[in-house]
Amino acid sequence: MKTLALTLMIGLVALQTALAASAKKDEADWLTSLPKALEQAKADNKVVMLDFTGSDWCPPCMKLKKEVFIKPEFAEYAARNLILVEVDFPQRKRLSKAQQAANDALAVKYNTSGMIPTIVLMNKDQKVLGNVGYTPGGPKAFIAELEKILKKK
Repeated sequence: MKTLALTLMIGLVALQTALAASAKKDEADWLTSLPKALEQAKADNKVVMLDFTGSDWCPPCMKLKKEVFIKPEFAEYAARNLILVEVDFPQRKRLSKAQQAANDALAVKYNTSGMIPTIVLMNKDQKVLGNVGYTPGGPKAFIAELEKILKKK
């Protein structure tokens, strides 16, 4: 009986681990460093997308993440076209002093309106191509807004 219980427990843990790994593959990869993102954008010839967010307190930010950023459709689009950077201003979770300073500097330079969520698209040379906020309609509508900006470049 103990062997059966132990086997079932090990199987459950393995299943949970596999499901968590599978779910992560469906989500986009986010950086927190613009310099690293720019290096990668140059190497991959992609556009950098900055997401100015209040991840743990801003309802539209959380809605954007839930409705768009964690969806496989967005992850696939981002993998082909974007280098993603989260510029977070949380209230409950703590960022390192260096990360907070970097985020503050990015906000001053690129999010001059101070509104969040604000999405800023820039090329690999840091030329701002345009920006957008929360767009209802899920990944398809959000991607369409990004494409409008990218087609102007």
